[in-house]
Amino acid sequence: MSAGEALAGPDGGLRCPWALSTEDYITYHDDEWGRPVHGDDALYERLSLEAFQSGLSWITILRRRTGFRSAFAGFRIAEVAAFTDTDRERLLADAGIIRNRAKVDATLANARVLAGWAPGDLDELIWSHAPDPAGRPAPKTLTDVPAVTPESTALSRALKKRGLRFVGPTTAYALMQACGLVDDHLATCVARRA
Repeated sequence: MSAGEALAGPDGGLRCPWALSTEDYITYHDDEWGRPVHGDDALYERLSLEAFQSGLSWITILRRRTGFRSAFAGFRIAEVAAFTDTDRERLLADAGIIRNRAKVDATLANARVLAGWAPGDLDELIWSHAPDPAGRPAPKTLTDVPAVTPESTALSRALKKRGLRFVGPTTAYALMQACGLVDDHLATCVARRA
């Protein structure tokens, strides 16, 4: 077996190796990661959480997701867009989230930008950058999974052009993976879609 191949999980099923370190990861990997996500608020949440994850491990964000949802009004764009300076100070003091000033500010600013978009615009913009799955062979090992693609670079550029922050190409690709625009489950992984 070469490095980065799917490994047997607690139930014997083969999974992407990154998913096996904790039960939280296994559940996220099996039930969420790579599954299609639609809806402006749902995609705003994923975009925000991927931005907060930048420079950190995903498990740090995953274990605080309930806290994030509570702190950011369920990531309902209209509600977060109405947050005040008092709300910002509350967020920066909230131990249930990552209290990074630049990331909090970007999340608030992005909600204000998105509040001016027509319903469905964020969903449409993000999904318009999904690559043709027929042109993407299933990765055999983790080394076959890119960190950035031409599509994620284009998505990042499109989001930035529309005024969004903290949406670089790597964050955009992580969003694409998490929201099912691409299926980067390894070829032998039990969670790979048919």
